[in-house]
Formats: sequence, structure tokens, C-alpha cells
Amino acid sequence: MKAVFEQVKTDYSEALLVRHITMQEFDAPFHFHPEYELTLIIKGEGQRFVGKQVDHFLEEDLVFLGSNLPHCWINQKIENPGIMAEAIVLQFNQDFLGKDFFSIPEFSEIRKFLEKSRAGLEIQGPEKPGIISGLYGMLQATPTRRILILLDILHTLSHAVNLKPIDILFADHFFKFSETNRFQKVFSYLITHYTEEIPLEKISRIAGLSPTSFCRYFKSITQQSFKDVLLEFRIKQSCHLLCTTDLTIKEIAFRSGFYDIPYFNRIFKNKKRISPNQYKRAVRFLPDKYIRHNNDLPV
Repeated sequence: MKAVFEQVKTDYSEALLVRHITMQEFDAPFHFHPEYELTLIIKGEGQRFVGKQVDHFLEEDLVFLGSNLPHCWINQKIENPGIMAEAIVLQFNQDFLGKDFFSIPEFSEIRKFLEKSRAGLEIQGPEKPGIISGLYGMLQATPTRRILILLDILHTLSHAVNLKPIDILFADHFFKFSETNRFQKVFSYLITHYTEEIPLEKISRIAGLSPTSFCRYFKSITQQSFKDVLLEFRIKQSCHLLCTTDLTIKEIAFRSGFYDIPYFNRIFKNKKRISPNQYKRAVRFLPDKYIRHNNDLPV
């Protein structure tokens, strides 16, 4: 799936929208929308992009996304045509029950949670099974019952302690629509092409800026240079391939966007403090569940 510029709109004839998605590959591009979103991956495995963060996802990945936070899921290609990727996606606008509904004192904790979700939140901990059950229940529920289930989910999340922020930096900025639009265009291209050579002139044109202005702009919103973020994407991809495949180091380097093997080994060791070969050997002694949930080893 290619991540391209697209703005998603929910159906405003309903207070909230819940969908059961079944397809070979998730086809939503890297996009943003004013609605809050709760996404559960039922089947599938691949890369999850939220803000400027990329992480590996698999079944039961459960994420709550704040308003206008760019995101997409790109699953690995499924070779067996009989097996489909599946997800449940819930979207709702903050004012879906009225402009001041969440402003009353009784909903102060939920209001705080919604503000925290600007960073995107990976849901873990003991509350997760109940939230998943609620999402399944919403698929068959009446419109009124769906609203009650959503309020129950929000109440649960507002008191949960095991919520992992995904992109704190994005949450710290209050972007104008035009700024988020530009961010989306840049990262849509990056997500699709990070394993290729990306000339500074090319990505600057996509952002509608001169190379000098682009470098200043990119650093201001990510606190990193474009080269550093590009290397971060490539290193995370190489970690994933080292953990989950039997490819050679050379093949992994090429598939991750490194075409100079000594350079790949040097950058990898600088970032991870061990060589790719050492990393590959180390993951053999870790539980499969840990490897599939973590791109980074505790070193």
C-alpha cells in the first residue's frame, strides 16, 4: 500500500462511526482527520506510523489517536488469498454529544484523557480485554447502545495507567491545519520511499520549501534532522527483518535502504551498540512474543 495525501472524513449523519474492515492490505493512506480514533488490529502484521514514529504491529494492536494526528497501518503482504487482514475502527468527533458535553465536571477525567491522546496512545494493561470486547459489541449494537459503550470505554481509558504515548513531540505542538497538511505530505512520501535514495531537493519540493527552509522546518517539528529521521526509519526496518526473517545481513541492509554494507554495520552499531550479527544472534534467545512486539533490544 502506498501512503499518499488524503484527508478522511467520517459520516456526519451518525454521531460516531464504527467499521469492521476486512481486506488483503489496509489501504488507508497516511492521513489525519478531526475525529478521535480507536483502532484494533484483529488480523495482520506490519508497520504502524503515527506522527513521526514507526513501530511494528501485530494482532491485538490497540491504539487510541487524538484529533488531527497523522497515521496509517501498512501490513505485510499476505500471500494466501484466503487469509485477510482485519481491523475494527471507531471514529468520533469530540462534539458528537454536543459542544459542551465533555466540559461538565463529571467528565473532567475523560477530557484530560482526550487531551493526552494528542500523542497517540498504545493501550496495554488489564483494561485492554474489556475495551476489545466493547469494540466487538459495538458492531452489533443499536446506535444508542454504541454511545453508551463508547462512554464506558472512555471512562475506562481515563483511569488506565498503562497507556504508552506514541509521539510525545507531536503532542507538544499545536499545528495549524496547513502545517499538519505539510507534515502529512512529507511523511507520506517518507513512509513510501524511505528505503530509496531521497534527495533533499525532492523532499523540499514536496514540502513546498527551499532546501534551507525545509531543513529548518523539519528540525523545528521533529527536533531531528531529516537524515536522522530517515536513518531511524531504516534502522527500525532492519531490526524488524533481523528479528523475523532468515535473510542475510546484506539482504536486510538492501531491503532497509542501505546499499553500503560497511556503512550499514557502522550506523547500526552506533544506534544499537551491537552489530547486526550480534543483534540477530541475541534475538534467538528471546521469547517470540517479545521479539514481535519490540523493534529494540534492551541493550
